[in-house]
Amino acid sequence: MKPLRPLTRLLKRLSQWALIATLGFITGVVVIYVLWVRGGPPVELWHTVELEQEFNADRAEEITTFADYQALEARLFEELEEKVYAVTPTGPDQMLNRFSSGSASDPRDRQPNWNLSFELMPAAQPIGGVLLLHGMSDSPYSLRAIGLALAEQGYQVLGLRMPGHGTAPAGLLSVTWEDMAAATRLGMAHLAEQLGGKPLHMIGYSTGAALALDYTLDAMVAVNAGPEKRAATGSSKAALQVPTSLVLVSPAIGITPAAAVTPWLVRLSALPGLEQVAWTTLLPEFDPFNYNAFTANASLQVHRMTGSTTARLRQLARQGPITNFPATLVLLSVVDATVSPTAAIDNLLGLLTESRHALLLYDINRVAVTSPLLVTERAALSQQLLADDSLPFELTLITNAHPKTRALVALHKPPFRAEPTTRETLDEPWPQDALSLSHVDLPFPIDDPLYGRYPPEQSSEVFLGQLAVRGERGVLKVPAQWLLRLRHNPFYDYQEQRVLNWIDEANAQRARAPNMAMPEDEDWLFGRFSRAMRPNT
Repeated sequence: MKPLRPLTRLLKRLSQWALIATLGFITGVVVIYVLWVRGGPPVELWHTVELEQEFNADRAEEITTFADYQALEARLFEELEEKVYAVTPTGPDQMLNRFSSGSASDPRDRQPNWNLSFELMPAAQPIGGVLLLHGMSDSPYSLRAIGLALAEQGYQVLGLRMPGHGTAPAGLLSVTWEDMAAATRLGMAHLAEQLGGKPLHMIGYSTGAALALDYTLDAMVAVNAGPEKRAATGSSKAALQVPTSLVLVSPAIGITPAAAVTPWLVRLSALPGLEQVAWTTLLPEFDPFNYNAFTANASLQVHRMTGSTTARLRQLARQGPITNFPATLVLLSVVDATVSPTAAIDNLLGLLTESRHALLLYDINRVAVTSPLLVTERAALSQQLLADDSLPFELTLITNAHPKTRALVALHKPPFRAEPTTRETLDEPWPQDALSLSHVDLPFPIDDPLYGRYPPEQSSEVFLGQLAVRGERGVLKVPAQWLLRLRHNPFYDYQEQRVLNWIDEANAQRARAPNMAMPEDEDWLFGRFSRAMRPNT
């Protein structure tokens, strides 16, 4: 055994050296990152202000109605006025600062101010209700267009401002997804009370889609549990109304694995002098309805939320396709730099029973695919889905009629088919300057006054749509990637009609059969859902 001792010592030393090298590498990366962050833009007042009148999950027992929520929100915006707007400089050099009074980006000069929660009522008695849930760093403005269309269609629409949003980016330092989930439950409870059993629907954009899924899973547990069963499983949830349908826009069902490092950034930012580490992005705040700054905590909350929702869905699917799930329509671009397009299939649509769910997928511009300027062909997913005969959902692919034309068609493929069965010609072709859609453009029409293709006539307000800025690099504070991203949907009219039809059909079906979504075997279904209660995150 003695000859093995030198080898053992050598292996032990190699292990020690490897550990030291690894720790040194990690330390070096952290030091370089901290130096890089500290060399960036400074932290401003709106990055540090603490607003005490914000809603959170701890206030859910005190703030129980939407009227309570709006009253608290009014006090919150008064506090924002006092602590930020009143002390922020004004003048020509502040014309693109949303927190400078009277600037071109001042959201208070736009009527209404879409940073606040809003409620839209139809002309006649509502036929149902729709809750709109915006994404992280966003505001209720993002779903304004579809909300207005739904109100005209006869629905009572509630556009809810999520906690930490619509005020100052500092809200993203402390907001949790439990805060946003509590606000979501309050919004749905308001519509349920107002509409007395009429169908309710949810539209979620990005993080809002994860919130809609989380609420739906909670509601499916609660609605199938009597008081005795809730007590037996330790659930304190009241009976929530299960939505009749879901529309999920660029859903945050899976995000980049890099988000897993954000807890360490949050901890590191607590050290004196390292406050900037809390921010993954620091840019001038020129957008009146969306924060340009983003925090490590915001990434962490999305990571926690998607992880929780995905785990619950996968646990349900262990016994087979999930039944009695609300009719779900997913709107998605095949290329998305923020969320994972495949996650919407692997972690949601692929786990549900057939015939009630659908994916509307925007392909890449196939004319542009032949360009040598593209880094890689990013649209393999669309072709894989077209050929996959195991998909339990309907697929509509918006793609070029053929690779040498910008004209578009919608290819419709039913569940469990290997090829499209119908082909529909769209009115609008690909714009000449568009390679693809993006994560941020799907909910905005081409005539949107802030993000559209052309600025409104005779308007002094900031316009962030089709910007073609040229000059030397380093001149603008805004990175080129921000300018390159498409911010409106050229095919919005087609998409809006699809959404309206989806909700109308689900609403009419529910009206004809009010109990259609309830299980035949309540004991079996409750047992299945109770085992899929939210895991600790």
